Amino acid sequence: RKMDAPTIFGLCCLLIGTCTSLPPNFVLLFADDLGFGDLGCYGHPTSLTPNLDGLAAGGLRFTDFYCTSPVCSPSRASLLTGRYQTRSGVYPGVLYPGSRGGLPLNETTIAEVLKPRGYATAAVGKWHLGVGANGTFLPPQGFDQYLGIPYSHDMGPCQNLTCFPPDVKCFGLCDVGTVTVPLMHDEVIKQQPVNFLDLEKAYSDFAKDFITTSAKRKQPFFLYFPSHHTHYPQYAGPGAAGKSLRGPFGDALLEFDQTIGSLLATLERTGVINNTLIFFTSDNGPELMRMSRGGNAGPLRCGKGTTYEGGMREPAIAYWQGLIQPGVTHEMASTLDILPTFASLAGAKLPQVMLDGVDMTNILFSQGKSKREAMMFYPTDPSEKNGLFAIRLEKYKAHFYTQGASHSSTTPDQDCSIFASLKAHDPPLLFDLEADPSEHYPLSLDDRPDLQEVLGRIRKLKEQFEGSMVFGESQVSKGTDPSLEPCCSPQCGPKPDCCHC
Repeated sequence: RKMDAPTIFGLCCLLIGTCTSLPPNFVLLFADDLGFGDLGCYGHPTSLTPNLDGLAAGGLRFTDFYCTSPVCSPSRASLLTGRYQTRSGVYPGVLYPGSRGGLPLNETTIAEVLKPRGYATAAVGKWHLGVGANGTFLPPQGFDQYLGIPYSHDMGPCQNLTCFPPDVKCFGLCDVGTVTVPLMHDEVIKQQPVNFLDLEKAYSDFAKDFITTSAKRKQPFFLYFPSHHTHYPQYAGPGAAGKSLRGPFGDALLEFDQTIGSLLATLERTGVINNTLIFFTSDNGPELMRMSRGGNAGPLRCGKGTTYEGGMREPAIAYWQGLIQPGVTHEMASTLDILPTFASLAGAKLPQVMLDGVDMTNILFSQGKSKREAMMFYPTDPSEKNGLFAIRLEKYKAHFYTQGASHSSTTPDQDCSIFASLKAHDPPLLFDLEADPSEHYPLSLDDRPDLQEVLGRIRKLKEQFEGSMVFGESQVSKGTDPSLEPCCSPQCGPKPDCCHC
């Protein structure tokens, strides 16, 4: 049967024998550019992900879980706000070190929802929602603490990035003409350029200290861990480099998995594992242009940058020891749904704005039906003129527009490539994703007259949704200013080369 939050807490007491007046803890793990087919528990034959596989075996694994954008910044904005990125204005594309814009301060994040309930909150890893003048857009936005790189780790001159052993240069080129990549603690630069060989240990130590401190204080906590792994160029320290069978990509994935194992051990040691919901997913699909170094979408079509399934359907795992029963769900869910789900479980108030997420507790604790009937697909450069590129309604997906992307070039499928220009479809391309998750075989309306009813429902939904969508001012279009790039010696010269500390 359907269960509300008080019922869940009551069952928690009965099932695990740990009655507590504290709301549950939340650990939100967010991978970077990880494909649907990259984890061992999702079928990859050589990925070494024992901790994630263990969470999947002991928890709930999703087969139909979506992000909201096929690139980083907009996907992260909707994860933290429960709203499509078009509402907050985090589009088109991504934010850069010197971007003038960022996640608007009037947007309410998961951390801000939980703070009134007494939560300790921390973010560790890749922020990528803006820096701005004087760190305007950095955490906090409800976060008590932050340690990380405020954007993608390739947004700096990292050609000299070294792997382990130290004499082996990592494969890949990064941005030039900008400051070296900084490691920031709150709004203070701790290290520039960051030492990538020690970075994962620094993240792990920070996260474990946060959990330990919160547990000692008997304070509920929310840990948001957006990893840099497995974004290109991949790196790994001595504990993971050369240890997988997949080369640098597999090593980077293994290093993140090892950190997850360390966090699980800390939750056990501090006695809070039975009162903690752990949720894992990724921001968008694999960057196929990197070939074997870019990840794998499994059976799904295309990858990063596209609105095909490979760009936006993600692995997702929910684990709560003793409360979430092991299993697999084929119900549709999204990163949008994380905020309302955490709020429900914490007994927190939802922000008084238009939310696009729905509560997932019925899926998590009853393996029941999803409240989500549909999923909307926006491209990396959404516009009010074109509107939605695709809609999934129940098992059907209709593509009103298709377009390839540079991120998904090099694949044999020509529709994924950057050379596959924008194409409108009227009637839309219609796929049955249960029978054809690879989107290879469009359904024929001539052969299936019953599909006219389905298409009519989709068109009506599209009209209603687009009619309710108010596009926020584009934050990315505000442009960049080199003086806003984080520099540990602001008055030094000549920039950017002098920004070292």
